[in-house]
Amino acid sequence: MTFTKTATQIKKSALNELAKTRDINTLAFWRKEYLGKVGKFTKLTRQIAQLPAKERASAGKAVNELKQALAKALQEREKQFHELPPSPVSRSQLSTFFDLTAPGADFQLGHLHPITQMRQYAEDIFVRMGFEVFEAREVDDDYHNFESLNMPPQHPARDLWDTFWTEDELVLITHTSSMQHRILLGQKPPIRAIIVGRCFRHEATDASHEHTLNQIEGLYVDKGIKLPDLIGTFKKFLDEFSQRDIKMKIQPSHFPFVEPGIEFLLDCAICFGTGEVEGERCSTCGGSGWLELAGAGMVHPSVLAEAGLDPQKYSGFAWGFGLDRLVMVKYGIENIRHFYSGDLRFIRQF
Repeated sequence: MTFTKTATQIKKSALNELAKTRDINTLAFWRKEYLGKVGKFTKLTRQIAQLPAKERASAGKAVNELKQALAKALQEREKQFHELPPSPVSRSQLSTFFDLTAPGADFQLGHLHPITQMRQYAEDIFVRMGFEVFEAREVDDDYHNFESLNMPPQHPARDLWDTFWTEDELVLITHTSSMQHRILLGQKPPIRAIIVGRCFRHEATDASHEHTLNQIEGLYVDKGIKLPDLIGTFKKFLDEFSQRDIKMKIQPSHFPFVEPGIEFLLDCAICFGTGEVEGERCSTCGGSGWLELAGAGMVHPSVLAEAGLDPQKYSGFAWGFGLDRLVMVKYGIENIRHFYSGDLRFIRQF
């Protein structure tokens, strides 16, 4: 399908869905889906750079026409909603539902969970860095969660990601890396992807561990990608997210789907790297002064080859970090379990 036809299809779909919007709220969802930072229009615009030079002029024209059409239609639809007269309600109907003479009662509006707020903030940073955002599947098969990532059946490394299985051999994903194979198959280098989603692991909980965690995966594959590219990209994100020059430690590690493998550790926001709080061992970092944030490394040649990419031609890096822990570091939260406690005294602080 040509670029122009794709733009025409998006226009047709957008206008049809716009006509079905019922109120300002559904209109907001429409705007996000088509004109948002990761909406269909934005994704189409990014494809222009991948087109042959002779096709870019016509593609640019098609994109401009699409943007103008959607913006005009959106403006007209917003005007329609604002001009709608209020629904007539009789006095008898009003008295049925509430007493107009009763004093008003205070109430507090809800808001997004702190993890959701910080997820959107992180996504925005990565989009500005040139990455495309993908949603992970919470339930996936063994192949994508393990085998495609260089972990065949009976591989001992699987024990590190012990998780929950369904009766039909599906698995609750242990890492957002389960989407790597699909993205490597469906995209052509350069590949810049961010994968976000919830992961599940069978492990004991403590101040810095939960059986359910929110993870953000980074994947960058192109020609000539090296380890310093990984470190520089990740450090740039951390500084932007935390709004400070964050202290970071890098140590070697092993993960079957990267080679070499490393871990990123951040200074503990509770004990400030000392390992102690009021003379006692810090329970958040276990007394080490550091909080493990991410496993990372260069994408293993076997993972690239499994997706049909020549590891002699292409290289890349990947990371997977727990968003929950990063929010702990940003706000100095001492226990990860607060996020899922349901305690409104904690939630309302954000």
